[in-house]
Amino acid sequence: MARRAVVTGGAGFLGSHLCERLLADGWQVLSVDNLVTGAARNIAHLRGNPNFESLQHNVSEPLYIDGPVDALLHFASPASPVDYADHPIATLKVGTLGTHNMLGVARAKGAIFFLASTSEVYGDPKVHPQPETYWGNVNPVGPRAVYDEAKRASEAFTMAYHRAHGMNTRIVRIFNSFGPRMRVNDGRAVPNFLMQALKNQPMTVYGDGSQTRSLCYVDDLIEGIVRLLATDYAEPVNLGTEDEVTMLQLATRIRDLSGSSSEIVFKPLPEDDPKQRRPDLTRARKLLHWEPRTSLDAGLAKTIAYFREQLAT
Repeated sequence: MARRAVVTGGAGFLGSHLCERLLADGWQVLSVDNLVTGAARNIAHLRGNPNFESLQHNVSEPLYIDGPVDALLHFASPASPVDYADHPIATLKVGTLGTHNMLGVARAKGAIFFLASTSEVYGDPKVHPQPETYWGNVNPVGPRAVYDEAKRASEAFTMAYHRAHGMNTRIVRIFNSFGPRMRVNDGRAVPNFLMQALKNQPMTVYGDGSQTRSLCYVDDLIEGIVRLLATDYAEPVNLGTEDEVTMLQLATRIRDLSGSSSEIVFKPLPEDDPKQRRPDLTRARKLLHWEPRTSLDAGLAKTIAYFREQLAT
């Protein structure tokens, strides 16, 4: 009998890649998504697979699932500053009520509960790179708090269920990732730069462009997630890449790789925007024997091809 996984946020950028990978690994997969930031087209190619089913549902409301569940992977949440500015209360709800609901489902089914957390739990970090032992520097009342604090609460919920009920849980802290199926209007750096470059429009860099991100290609990230699922490790684990780039370097690379004639323009830095981001990957290396393998340029080339296709349709 094939193992069965439920993936919340399964029609999203990461969720759809995760559904695809679990199916390839022999799982039966149920995708649950309310399609606020996910898209049905991301999983359309999976619909012919007899081991795949999908359900449109908001997990901040109670969810009832028939049949056995071996793993519940909670990836549902708006994940870009544009999205959580547009859906602040829904973002808070899915991280708190949604996490609580899904922990309840996993507990009732005797399933592993796998939480997709984020590097945003570190806020604007005063420690660099960020190890899992760092408690973070988060503004609880700033514009990003609806996401940052919801994810911090979701980690607290997960550890409470692990300790109080002996539940089998995992927490991954996902650093910046990119690849095909990101929304063209996602609002994060890679889609923004790509859309502007492919349209030969001015490329908007915030501040002086010296703030950094570490960008991990989606396939590498999913590999790490699958490896973490297979362990019995309950503490948080960072996944990302140590290949740190400034936003100005990223804009320039995307412009060059896409053959664009865009000029680069500068705008004021958004409030509470983290100045630097890079994971300490010691724990992931030791525990998962995992290493990101895709270079930034190779990942960007695949992502540019996807965005060109989106613009052509």
